[in-house]
Amino acid sequence: MAKKYIDVMDTTFRDGFQSVFGGRVLMDDFFPAVEAAKNAGINHFEFGGGARFQSLFFYLQENAFEMMDGFREIVGPDANLQVLSRGINTVMLDTGSREMIELFAKMFKKHGTTTVRNFDALNDVNNLAFSAEMIKKHGLDHEVVVTMMDLPPGCKGAHDVAFYEKTLRNILDSGISFDSVCFKDASGTANPHKVYETIAMARKLLGDSVHLRLHTHETAGVSVASYLAALDAGANGIDMAASPVSGGTSQPDILTMLHATKGTDYNLGDLQLDKILKYEERLKECLSDYMIPPEATQVSPLIPFSPMPGGALTANTQMMRDSGDLDKFDEVIAAMKEVVERGGYGTSVTPVSQFYWQQAYANVMFGPWKQIAPGYGRMVLGYFGKTPVKADDEIIKLASEKLKLEPTTENPLDIADRDEKKSIAHWTKVLEEEGLEVSDENIFIAGACDQKGIAFLKGEGPLMVRKGKNNNCSGEADMAGNYTVVVDGKQYSVQVAEGEGNIQISPAQVNAVAEAAAPTVLAGGVGSVEIHSQTPGNVWKITKNPGDTVAEGDVIMILEAMKMEIDITAPKAGKIATINVNVNDSVADAQLLATME
Repeated sequence: MAKKYIDVMDTTFRDGFQSVFGGRVLMDDFFPAVEAAKNAGINHFEFGGGARFQSLFFYLQENAFEMMDGFREIVGPDANLQVLSRGINTVMLDTGSREMIELFAKMFKKHGTTTVRNFDALNDVNNLAFSAEMIKKHGLDHEVVVTMMDLPPGCKGAHDVAFYEKTLRNILDSGISFDSVCFKDASGTANPHKVYETIAMARKLLGDSVHLRLHTHETAGVSVASYLAALDAGANGIDMAASPVSGGTSQPDILTMLHATKGTDYNLGDLQLDKILKYEERLKECLSDYMIPPEATQVSPLIPFSPMPGGALTANTQMMRDSGDLDKFDEVIAAMKEVVERGGYGTSVTPVSQFYWQQAYANVMFGPWKQIAPGYGRMVLGYFGKTPVKADDEIIKLASEKLKLEPTTENPLDIADRDEKKSIAHWTKVLEEEGLEVSDENIFIAGACDQKGIAFLKGEGPLMVRKGKNNNCSGEADMAGNYTVVVDGKQYSVQVAEGEGNIQISPAQVNAVAEAAAPTVLAGGVGSVEIHSQTPGNVWKITKNPGDTVAEGDVIMILEAMKMEIDITAPKAGKIATINVNVNDSVADAQLLATME
């Protein structure tokens, strides 16, 4: 009897890159490996979406749509090219308006996508309905997702088989159109027994004709066992990656799974060991100049206690390297358990994983619950949909007070549709004002990436690639980033890139309230009250000038750290004497930011 054919999706060029390099791999460097993968007989790839959309514009100064076109040209018209989409976010930084969600589907279809894997981190089925409609409207295959993880020990109320069955039944009852179903475990923490029971439940509920697959990571060390359990329970497909971006925080290696299924009744995509070996050798050559963070290759037995997805873990540790506070990593991971438990048990996958991380980071750096990370706060208040269980009442109250927002049960899409900055008309106007081409692609880039998208389109973004000998493996200070320097009285914005990256220098674009070179000092001199940074970060916005009168608690400036906005406030009523930094400056922990009287 013939072995059961199992569809294999190669996640190397999306999730693999995200899980190991934070998505920062240049297309010209990896395209030869795509050709090698094609020659190895692989015809199903995850090639874009998720955080691999923004990372190209933020760090690589590459157009994601051009990358997708190039990928499609290499693999040919018949390959199944899949992207990852976050329901009402799609690939945007925040909830999209309905017209921007439709533009996502239109553009991704235009640029080579076959299938959209569509998930909601809260498992709120209402958040999947409209994006599913647009995906199907524009001729794409829709893979609907139930997101999984194991809860930290001692926690209960969601993420068991009954919870997943309820979610799947909600999808079926909603009438959402789909072509396949995926159970996605971004943290790799769902234990193999639960995986088996969940897939068996889904197979019974869906019947034999529906394509059913599992996605997991090796982060917690159980991915191979989970995949075998899923296959035994009736899954039709699994996701794998190629070395050196396999294992650890990524998916299990293709060769590993070929070995694990020897002697079984499963045929993994007709893949052959010798051809896969050649492909992995070519990929290793292509990535030889890139820094592989040590944590990306490791299995962590602590991850089930504080579920952190592989795709987010390395991105976060790289940001901590940039900020110089990587020594706090273990404390942040330990702080996540309480954050997950009190936040309503949304699945630890983007964007909720970042909300968890940001709140845990804030709890470590500023003291437990002294600050509320904006994303985490808006989540517990209901602005992204309904959490699996109600968040802790004390945290809801605290979030409402800190963010000055009332809890809501309103459809997030209705909220987004009212936001002018999430409209096509708004971004069309911005492009026109900047003298940039108004195209569907540029509108979506600007809407999805905000000012960093505009910087990319204007050619003003920094190239930040971790490759070459000076890639921060030694723990020395990382100098990449944006800096403001003064030469002969003139101010310049300098973007310092890593490795062999280009360095761009241009006249500084300074915030209107901080026009002079830092520090800006009143005639009366430096103030007696010093205001220091409580964390490493970058100056995102300066809201007060020297001479301005402020009340206690007024925001003087806003830092950005770990994708989190941190308000720097006046400790007392008085007058600003000096502003000691400029917009885009990198600041160290305890650095002097301003003084006042």
